[in-house]
Amino acid sequence: MIFSSRFAPSPTGYLHSGNARTALFAFFLARQSGGRFILRMEDTDQERSPAELAEAVLDDLHWLGLDWDEGPDCGGPHGPYTQMQRLPLYEEFYARLVDAGAAYPCFCSAETLAAERASQRAQGKAPRYSGHCRALSAADAQALLAAGEAASLRFAVPRSGTLAVADLVWGERRYALADLGDFVIRRSDGSPSFFFANAVDDALMGINLVIRGEDHLSNTPRQILILQALDFAVPQYAHLPLLQGEDGQPLSKRNGAASLRELRAQGYLPAALRNYLGQLGHHYPDAHWRDDAQLIADFTLQQVGRAPAHFDSGQLRYWQEQALQHLDLATLTSWLAPHLAALVPADKLSDFVTALRGNIQFPADAVAWAHCCFQPLVLAAEQQQELRAMDALFWEQARQCYREVPEDFRAWTRALAAQSGRKGRGLYHPLRVALTGRAEGPELAQLIPFIAPEEVLRRLAPLSP
Repeated sequence: MIFSSRFAPSPTGYLHSGNARTALFAFFLARQSGGRFILRMEDTDQERSPAELAEAVLDDLHWLGLDWDEGPDCGGPHGPYTQMQRLPLYEEFYARLVDAGAAYPCFCSAETLAAERASQRAQGKAPRYSGHCRALSAADAQALLAAGEAASLRFAVPRSGTLAVADLVWGERRYALADLGDFVIRRSDGSPSFFFANAVDDALMGINLVIRGEDHLSNTPRQILILQALDFAVPQYAHLPLLQGEDGQPLSKRNGAASLRELRAQGYLPAALRNYLGQLGHHYPDAHWRDDAQLIADFTLQQVGRAPAHFDSGQLRYWQEQALQHLDLATLTSWLAPHLAALVPADKLSDFVTALRGNIQFPADAVAWAHCCFQPLVLAAEQQQELRAMDALFWEQARQCYREVPEDFRAWTRALAAQSGRKGRGLYHPLRVALTGRAEGPELAQLIPFIAPEEVLRRLAPLSP
């Protein structure tokens, strides 16, 4: 089947990884089937949807590696692609529902509705609209509207029966219509409810696959009722279990958990995110690195689990390491160049990156090694104490052997081993600490050429007790 899917974020904050995963899955299925992938902004919450956040959503999705066939930045035959610009389109469909008897004006005040819900809860009942205004005659409703009474518009849910909803992740679910209650499709200020605008936009844009979080499960039967009442085709639905953070709480924009903007600032590669999120809550035949073509080809909703998946920063770092291993040297150098330009001479940049590539995860790691090699080194107090405990003769021998063969690390250390009688860790550990200020890192033979000879000698100077 050829899928037309969409991602429809509300630009009220930066995208977190859970929303990014939803977008990625929808993108995979559209590309796998040769269908369309559409981006639509649901920006009716104007107070919380400034233009800069909408731009950030576009920017972050592009950075992640997604592209779309239609959207607010590229247009398309089903536009506009921001909900606020689509408001005039909805009037026809409100009128059709009213004319068909599937919607009616509701004049109940917010205070009346709140009191009604409180009473229902006190009686141990689930809160839902009583249907008070549904009983008004058309003439009475028209008279109130003519008098200027504020009114929302409610969908008239059938009073009996059940609605079966097929879900590509959860299987079939059945909903008693009497439990849904008549719900608002247009607020008293004229703005559309999510139930209405989201469903109508999907229909008008030809969306036949809706992938979204399981927090929308209760919305789906209401939206299907709207689509059926308007004689629109009902798309297939797939509701993904929500991602949980390392604290066990659902990821959300409000708590800023694992936002793409933050991960990007930390230096994660987009390919690392694509591999991590693509395999988070989704079972591929085996968990290895996949290029984009493999991620798309091997994806299937049948392998999406129903249990909540947990965002694990350790696992994400693993995929970052994998991403770095799969970068060719030219791409890796280009990625690091802006961060290293002020520290590493241009003619040494490629060789320097080659020396580091097995020991970095983020640009900040490369910058730290550049400082180590190209700037004067200052040891921590505990490192100075460790090295001061050694025989000063060892450091004199180290300096002398280096002077003899500064360009050949292995010849230098062989000579030093012969003179000092040290070998293995006893030889290389103090040299590494003295030369880099670290106990681990790239091979010293690869780093030494990037440290000026006079700086090497300074670092090997006998330390005063």
